Amino acid sequence: MALALDEPKDSDEQFANQGLTYLIDKDLHATVGKVTVDFMEEGWRSGFSVRSENPVSTGPSACGTSCSC
Repeated sequence: MALALDEPKDSDEQFANQGLTYLIDKDLHATVGKVTVDFMEEGWRSGFSVRSENPVSTGPSACGTSCSC
């Protein structure tokens, strides 16, 4: 899973938190369960971390339980 800018669709669920609106496809949300988005800073590296209760694999390069972009 990753973050991307997008317009709302009928197939999306919307969640608002601290002035930001997050969209997730309803079918994907049913599969992955609760999703957590955090901003992380580790030394010179920073970015968003997207985690879910039931991680999905997108192939051999998938990082499993947490991906940063």
